[in-house]
Order: sequence, then structure tokens, then C-alpha cells
Amino acid sequence: MLVPVKWLKDYVNIDINAHDLGDRLTLTGSKVEEIITTGDEIQNVVTGKIMKIEPHPDADKLVVCQLDIAQDELLQIVTGATNMKEMDIVPAALHGSSLPGGLKIKKGKLRGVVSNGMMCSEEELGIAGDKPVHGLMILPENTPLGVDIKEVLGLNNAIIDFEITANRSDCLSIFGIARETAATLGYGYKKPETEYICSSDRKVEEIIKVEVNDELCSRYMAKAVVDVKIEPSPQWMQERLLDAGVRPINNIVDITNFVMIELGQPMHAFDKREITTGKIVVERAAEGEKFTTLDGVERTLNNKVLCIKDDGNTIGLAGVMGGLNSEIKEDTTEVVFECANFDSTNIRMSSQMLGLRTEASYRYGKGIDPNLIQVAMDRACFLVEKLNAGKIVKGNIDVYPAPVKERSIVVDSDWINKFLGINAPVEKMKDILDRLELTTIVEGTKLNVKIPTFRADVSIREDIAEEIARFYGYDIIPPTLINVASEKGGKNRKQHQDDKVIAAMMASGLNQSISYAFVSPKVFNKINLKAEDSLRKTVNIKNPLGEDYSVLRTTTIPSMMENLSRNYARNNEEAGLFELAKIYIPSEDSSELPDERNVLIMGMYGKADYLNLKGIVENLLDTLGVEGFNYVRESDNPTFHPGKTAALMFKNVKVGVLGEIHPDVADNYGMDVPAYIAELNLDILYANSKLDKKYRPLPKYPAVSRDMALIVDEGILVQEIEDIIRKQGAPLVETIKLFDIYKGKQIPEGKKSIAYSIIYRHENKTLVDEEVNKVHDRILKTLEYRLGAQLR
Repeated sequence: MLVPVKWLKDYVNIDINAHDLGDRLTLTGSKVEEIITTGDEIQNVVTGKIMKIEPHPDADKLVVCQLDIAQDELLQIVTGATNMKEMDIVPAALHGSSLPGGLKIKKGKLRGVVSNGMMCSEEELGIAGDKPVHGLMILPENTPLGVDIKEVLGLNNAIIDFEITANRSDCLSIFGIARETAATLGYGYKKPETEYICSSDRKVEEIIKVEVNDELCSRYMAKAVVDVKIEPSPQWMQERLLDAGVRPINNIVDITNFVMIELGQPMHAFDKREITTGKIVVERAAEGEKFTTLDGVERTLNNKVLCIKDDGNTIGLAGVMGGLNSEIKEDTTEVVFECANFDSTNIRMSSQMLGLRTEASYRYGKGIDPNLIQVAMDRACFLVEKLNAGKIVKGNIDVYPAPVKERSIVVDSDWINKFLGINAPVEKMKDILDRLELTTIVEGTKLNVKIPTFRADVSIREDIAEEIARFYGYDIIPPTLINVASEKGGKNRKQHQDDKVIAAMMASGLNQSISYAFVSPKVFNKINLKAEDSLRKTVNIKNPLGEDYSVLRTTTIPSMMENLSRNYARNNEEAGLFELAKIYIPSEDSSELPDERNVLIMGMYGKADYLNLKGIVENLLDTLGVEGFNYVRESDNPTFHPGKTAALMFKNVKVGVLGEIHPDVADNYGMDVPAYIAELNLDILYANSKLDKKYRPLPKYPAVSRDMALIVDEGILVQEIEDIIRKQGAPLVETIKLFDIYKGKQIPEGKKSIAYSIIYRHENKTLVDEEVNKVHDRILKTLEYRLGAQLR
């Protein structure tokens, strides 16, 4: 919020410069973003009177001027300007001065004649505006001499830009900052004048009626002005508004904006002619209703938007913007002032939905004291009278069914000292609170603090302590260590598991990536999900940055494909990535939070295939100590290649999927090489992991190796064969190694040859051939019986 220091001085006697004031206010909790001072580039430019003008002895277009700048001797300046005469007062840039644009002025010689500076035009001072200016700037004849030109032209104004926190809506005004300034400097302050005389004999009830039909409006006040004369507001008001970043329009509209900036209470002025029924009704819009706002844009409303209506027709959006149909016009003669209090949450939502953010909605959205309305209305009427803009009718219409009242908080000063770690006397605490209009009565060590309605942020004793702390001085409060019981820190089980996963992935040659959890609904089309797929049911973001970030992801595959395709588009021959990410599965009850799941996503292309990916997955499972898993072919997943995809299963529960991305999906991402993805549910893996490693001595007894080559149907899965070998060979089978798969002339059509090397070992003795042969034969018979396998 822009606060002109010149405006601030109307209420507080500020005797320090803007930068010192900004520093002081920052220390008391009013965060200063920037201090803007006009005329900073103008240095060492003073006013001077031209006492004598003589021709240049060696240049027809130059003259030599002698200037009186209130010093011991006249200043000689050579110029080519022609619009000045003797006794004119002009700005004079002296030796060593600077001008806008970085121009430095030094004394020198022009065609042999000494010139000790330069006389300036409006353009050279940077104040010419858009219109072209010719010649020197001629100042009024009563301008004092030798005075800094910035002081003469009012270029030494300062504007402080504050960042107002959401809890301090009382500071969203010049007067609110003035109150903080007075408390910071320890000065008193004066309040804006609000007394006026109702110069019209008419009563407000004769002109307008008000009906509030929605609890979103807690207070509504209306006042009428007749015999209105629409004209430009005075220069002082226009300057104040411009410095605060508001464009002047006309006297009536400027008054409403002036009051809003000054007191923090938005107001609106309606042309009485456009309220055809003579009745204002506050109620919600109809669903799909069209309405054209003051900016000339037609907007579509919904039934959550609170409106100001002319007993049927909408004439304004409550707390946001008025309507084009009721704006103040040049021939307006009767005006209805509106001053109201609306629900802050509703105003924020309506403003966001409509894409319409105004000074009014900004203030209403942070919450405004409803008791400020009377002060703001009186101030507006005072300004109407001061500007002679019209006659004020008698009375107010004030709909205020549940007035907000002051509260009290009792807090012990000893507790405050202990809480803050200070030793402030109770009298100092009272002084601080009284300066903030938190009127305090001291009862022994107790402080009975009356909380005014404009300080809605003060509700508990800790808030009182904060107010004392920021004016006692954060910089002088001694720092202390937090007094807590010391406990040994460390990582929890999940953090240890995450570390192991990251280490395993990096050891496998993958690089860690990070992606947004926000995605576009269009990503589900890119990975070919069916319309009825449950993954399309997402959690929608209420205030998305855009359509590309409008839902929470239910799968990480699109994110990984984006990363792979980005690498591929940049001509990286190969890439291997992984991410520990989260997915969000919406609950059936929309009021409940979604199911937030931890997943591991792996992706690769280039020098990689399905077996590489499967090997990385198995290394991971071994690292986590997950046993008892198996793979099941998955051919109905539209995202993956139907013949090169498997589901990872653990105790008949699907843990994830791994395989080659479907060529159509890869094409959707601009990739014409195979891409391989694995997405695993880390929550299930972590729940079944065994991180404790137990020592197992090297085997004492030798192993026996047997090879076998089987001819089986092409549709038989390797997993089925290995499951039978392990089950029938237990407990002697130690390892199984697949070393050959063959299809060719020697193999019948529709068959394939699969060769294994099996290691047998007993923990407590040396195996003999009879024992191994017995187990080996049992394996072969079971394979033949269940799978129709034959020894090759």
C-alpha cells in the first residue's frame, strides 16, 4: 500500500526523514517494502534571478547571463535559450549538480567564455510531462532565491510502500499507518474532521430505502446528497490520490476514493436516477446472471456473488465494483452514498472467480471493522461540504442488526515479562498499549486491556505480549535459548528407507528428478487412459495457476514422461531418472482429505531395455529386504506395451507396474525410441521391508549344479517355471539362473526352449547324486504335469 508522507503529516507531526521513518516503522512491525522519493536525481539545483543578459562576444546564438542566487557574488552562465528576460527567476544547476537521466553539470567554457552551470527547462528537470516544452522554466516572481528547486516545485515528497499482513486490515489506510506512526514516535495524532451540516431540508428516507436480505452483509449505511455539482476535485485532493496510486475522476468519485484510502473503508456513489425504484436491495446474484461493471466488461455471475440491486436489477457487485449502469455522470444531480461491511471470505472468492481485483475488494477481503462505517460516511459528508459539491440530506439509513462491541483481555504483567524475557515495568506496558488505543487499566500486576473493534487481530494474551514486544523494541529484547527437554535427534524409519531407495537408484545409474504434484487433466489423454479409468478422478485445485496446474496427480507416469521427452528433445542419447514422489487419490467423501501415497517412479531410454529396468527393481527390493514378491504379465494397461509389461505383486497385492511404454504414448511425448517406466507403491514396500541385516556364514559344504533345457509352449511365462522350481526344489535349491531362450528350426512351431542352471546345496552336509537327482526329477515331473514341459 502506497502511503505519501505528505498525507501522513496531516495527522502526525513527523520530524524525521522518510528513510528514518521507514526504519522506525519496520522495527515496530510495519513492513516497509520500498521508499519512493521524487526528485532524487536532481541535486544542487537552486533558484536564481537573471540580473543581466549580454551577447556572447564570439557566438551569435549564445548569451551571457549573470544570476543572483543569494550568494556574495553573481553567478555567470552561458545559454542558448531565448525565452527569458532580465529579472526572471529560473532553476540554475550549479557546478557538480546532477539532473534526471544521469546528466552531470560542471563549469566550463563555451566559445571562450566561462559558464558556471546551466539554467534548466522543465524537460531537463524531468517534469515536462507528455507535452513538448520549449525554453527555460520561468518561475513565479515571488519565488525565493538560492532555494533548492525540489523544495520550490514540491519534488521532495516521499511515498512509503508498505506490505500489510493479512491480520492488520486496520493498517490498510493512511490513518491506520498514522496511528502506528504516532505510537512508534511516541507522539499524539489528530483524527480527520467529520463534522458537517445537513444543508438540505429533505430526509434520506424520502430519497432511498434499503433492504438487506443476506447475512453476508453485516451492516449497510446509505446517505443522500442533492443539488450535486459534478466537477474536477481540487488540486490538493488530486495530488493526494495520485500519490496513493489512484486516478482522479470527479469530485464525488474522488471523495469516495479519498475516504477509502484515508480511513480504509470502501465507499460507493450511485446516481440516484438509476435506482429507478428508489430501493436498494442487498442479495445474491442469480446463477448465470450477466452484469457489466464500471470497467465496461460484461461478467457472468453465480449465486455466491453478493450484489447491490435496484429491487431486481443489479447495480453493483458488493465489495468489488459498481455497475456501468449506475456510475456518476456529468449531469448527475442526486447521489446516494453506500458504506457497508461484507463477509471477507465471500468477497475474496467472488473477486477471484470474476478475475476482478480492486482496491475495495482488497480491503474487504482482509476484513474491515463494521464500526468504521459511520466515521467514513461522516468524513465523506464533510468533504462534500468542504468542496461545495452538493447539499447533504438529513439522517442516515443504517441496517446494523448485530453491532460489534469492544472486548476486554486481562493479562498479568509478570507473565508478559517472563514470556518475552524482559523486565518492563507495568507502567511502560500501559503506556505502550494506550498509545495503540488499547486502553488499559492497571490493577496491581494485572492489565485490563480494552480491545477496540478495529483490532480484530488481538484476541488472546499472547497478542497483548506481541504488541508490547514490538514497541518495547525487538532489537533490545535479549536473545535466549529455547528451554526444552533435550532428546537425541535422528531420522525416522521412513527417512532411513528413503535414503536407501535413493542410494540404490543412484547406484543403478539413475539420476534423481523432481516434478510438480500439480498437473493438467490433459495428461491422462497423453498416456491413453480410458475415459472410465479411476485415475481420472482427481482432486481439483480451487485457485490454480492455470489449466496446466489445475489438478493433483493420481499417477507420476506423465511427469516422468515429460522429463524423459525433455531430455530426448535436447538430443541426450540416453537418460535414466527416478523420483520419490506423491500421488493424491480423492476420497469418496469430498469433505475429507485425499489419500496421499508415496511412490517411486523410474524412467529410462537409450541403452536400456525391460531386463535392465527389472534388474533395478530387484536390486531395490533386495536393498529394502522385501521377499516373497513375484511378477504377473499385464497386457491390458493402455499406457504400456501389452507384451513387455508386468505387475509387481506382493502377497496377491499389486505393488506397481514396470515395462515398456506403449509406442503411441511415446509418440504423444515426441519420442520415437522405446521408453521404460516403473511405478511402485513405496508405502506397501516400506511396510514389508526388513532393514535389519543378519549375518549368515559362508556355506561349509559344496554345491551341486544341474542344467536343464525345457521345451514349452510360447505362452508359458518364465515366472511360472521358476515358481515351480523353487517350490519343488525347496529347501535344496539355492539359486536359479536363466541362461538361454531359443526359438528356431530345431524347435517345433509354437514352442520355445528355455535353459536354466540350478544350484543345489544343503546347509549341514555334502549332497550326493542320489539326493540331487531325486529333487531334480521331482521338478521335471511337476513341470511336465503342470506346464507340459519336455526335456530338450
